[in-house]
Amino acid sequence: MTFVQIVECRTEQPDELNRLMDTWIEQTQGRRTATHSMVGTDRDDAQHVVEIIEFPSYEAAMRNSGLPETDRIFREMVALCQEPPTFTNLDLVRDDQFHKEAARRLLMDPPTGDMTVLDELLAPDYCDHDPTMDGETVGPAAVKRMIEGYRTAFDFTFDIQSQIADRDQVASRWMWRGTHIGEYMGMAPTNKTIECAGMTIFRFEDGMVKEGWWSWDAVAMMRQMGMMPS
Repeated sequence: MTFVQIVECRTEQPDELNRLMDTWIEQTQGRRTATHSMVGTDRDDAQHVVEIIEFPSYEAAMRNSGLPETDRIFREMVALCQEPPTFTNLDLVRDDQFHKEAARRLLMDPPTGDMTVLDELLAPDYCDHDPTMDGETVGPAAVKRMIEGYRTAFDFTFDIQSQIADRDQVASRWMWRGTHIGEYMGMAPTNKTIECAGMTIFRFEDGMVKEGWWSWDAVAMMRQMGMMPS
């Protein structure tokens, strides 16, 4: 079971505290068992510092505490604090990853004609990176025009096969299926059903998607449409 430790302290030297954390990360490379660490300061009290550390399990956290570097850095940390740090030890019972759901909506909703998700989730300066396009697509309005172009040519859907979330990024592996119902790249509609596999990575910032990277099998799509030899 995932184990989370919350460490709170008061200090007049937050920069020195950060320096200690950098030192600990450097010195425990390859041996520490922590998988994620966040440090924040209280907006209403800058001397109140909170660190949240995630471990695969309680046992892994205890191994991490047993490292000599952890003990030494902790003693230096205590010396910087106005009072002894407090610890809250949590067994994680729920971990909602809302970024995955947002990424799913961005793929699944627009093909139906529902573009509201783009205004809701794409940052005003969102940048779309797709090597099959001429240049980058910037902003929700440009993304809408691009999708409408595909909707004119295809009746299509995304089948999301797996997703992986890592901090501010979500990778979605998908299968695209579409019926060629309108002109596409100068080719008259064929009513053929086309399939191609691909992956999209969305990067989030302040709850909005700032960038998207696309990688998909355009060659397979063109071959199925008869635009390239099989």
